[in-house]
Amino acid sequence: MNGGGTMFFMNRKKSEMVATDAALPGRSVAIQTAKTHFVNGNALTADVADGFEVAMFGMGCFWGVERMFWKLDGVYSTMVGYAGGFTPNATYQEVCSGQTGHNEVVRIIYDPAIISFEDLLKVFWEGHDPTQGMRQGNDVGTQYRSGIYVFNEAQKAVADATKQMFADRLAIAGFGVVTTEVVSAPEFYFAEDYHQQYLAKNPSGYCGIGGTGVTCPIGTGISA
Repeated sequence: MNGGGTMFFMNRKKSEMVATDAALPGRSVAIQTAKTHFVNGNALTADVADGFEVAMFGMGCFWGVERMFWKLDGVYSTMVGYAGGFTPNATYQEVCSGQTGHNEVVRIIYDPAIISFEDLLKVFWEGHDPTQGMRQGNDVGTQYRSGIYVFNEAQKAVADATKQMFADRLAIAGFGVVTTEVVSAPEFYFAEDYHQQYLAKNPSGYCGIGGTGVTCPIGTGISA
């Protein structure tokens, strides 16, 4: 088999979700990560303080995704990690193998008095191409799939409503079917220290995220 054929085979394999019983076993100990946010100094923690809410999205390489959200007024903290798969406390190398089922995600702690979940969804929909299945641009694999991981029924209602709105807009613009998964938030596993706020630490680093140029209408009348 030639090199091109080998690459096609590898990409196809990485684009297929691994079976539960074939996933890597992982480990019981959490991966070491940063203690504080490199940009704003706030704590990187799984805890959510009173008055704040949490959102979680997958929309391609999490380096560029995280930067979209930490810039927003009302966002207290952002953190990157792995979710939606089968391998507990997976490493980046394991996730990249395609054998964990995990997606690269950004977890956002925000103040709903300043920024709404719907506002975050507008950034989500416009910040990537949600019609690409198990890839985003040149990044191929299940870890780059589009996903909204909801924490309550109100978030699910807003996610579903905006998904339909944006799908209609994309269809008019000639894009394919939206492949975004909208599911209950799975367990979040922190990514390694160096991934947290990566593009602030490495301003010239790789960012493969790009939107469709289509505007997502907001104003569903539903709030989360």
